[in-house]
Amino acid sequence: MFVYLSKLSNGMKILWCYLIWYIYFVSKYFVLDLDLWQRSLGIALLVGFVLNINSFGSFEGIVRAENKYQVFRFFAIPFCVSSFPVIIKDKGFILVLSPLIEENMLALGMCMTFLLFTRISRQFIAQNDFCCPEK
Repeated sequence: MFVYLSKLSNGMKILWCYLIWYIYFVSKYFVLDLDLWQRSLGIALLVGFVLNINSFGSFEGIVRAENKYQVFRFFAIPFCVSSFPVIIKDKGFILVLSPLIEENMLALGMCMTFLLFTRISRQFIAQNDFCCPEK
């Protein structure tokens, strides 16, 4: 885990922070509405295929993609984007910010903790001359 965290690019750190923010607020305001989750899944599949085809050039390119995590992200992001607004609807949110400063601070604190772990991991790997196993 230290090796993974130590090698994260800034872009990947941002994506992880988005996911942390999403998970925090979805767990806080979870709605057991099958229609919501089915619609979000449908949108994720439609948009995910388009994003993957755009990135890899064809359906075969998706199947042969070396970075399966990237393929997954192209489905996961539309799922999160389509479900989040429905979950926070009529809760007083401004964009993605809760009207309760405590909730925003807690979610931000979780993101900052994650970023601190990535920094600690990078320093740990560098200080211990850690070497990754070859594939």
